[in-house]
Amino acid sequence: MGFQGLEPALLQFLEELRDNNNRPWFQANKGRYEREVLGPCLAFIRAFRPPLKRISPFFVASDERIGGSLMRVYRDTRFGKDKTPYKTNVGIQFRHESGRDVHAPGFYVHIAPEECFLAMGVWRPDRASLNQVRQAILERPERWGRALRERKFRQQQFVLVGDSLKRPPRDYPADHPLIEDLKRTDFVALRDLKEGDVFGKGFLDRVAESFAAGRPFMRFLCEALSLPY
Repeated sequence: MGFQGLEPALLQFLEELRDNNNRPWFQANKGRYEREVLGPCLAFIRAFRPPLKRISPFFVASDERIGGSLMRVYRDTRFGKDKTPYKTNVGIQFRHESGRDVHAPGFYVHIAPEECFLAMGVWRPDRASLNQVRQAILERPERWGRALRERKFRQQQFVLVGDSLKRPPRDYPADHPLIEDLKRTDFVALRDLKEGDVFGKGFLDRVAESFAAGRPFMRFLCEALSLPY
């Protein structure tokens, strides 16, 4: 059976996991995780392949359980202060075929209790990639502006988010009219979703319509990084 939509049980499981973020509870409820979270999310990823291909043929919807579009529920606790073992959100990234990790250009779906959103762009790019995007903004400011002002993009209520430098980056003009964009260290556009937007068959079409509205934005970023779109 194909994708029938996500169910409220997914968020219910994540809420309970948030309150019981430990290995014994998760192991006792692993069957629920696979039925209520893992299975439906992998079905969504498979169903999203055709609309993603229409948005761009160079982004991948992989239903592989390891290394695929669905981010692992297991947290890496080696370096952070938070030692809870499990993520309490669903993260799905449709990344560019050239990318190896979450820092590649990609489309992103985030589902969590009280925090659901769609995003697209480049998150925490390395120094070379960051400079490539900044240089593209310097060289093609009108095209960058058109991508952000594109009617469908604005109708979907996407806004640029992420970290920025406090001061202009070295060797970039401090008085440039786009200096606030040149100071960015993330190039990510985000739109919020209500929890109710996530459930039912309409979710897939809603995600496809939102991501399609970001074509000029994503094309600009990909071309800045010498990647096909």
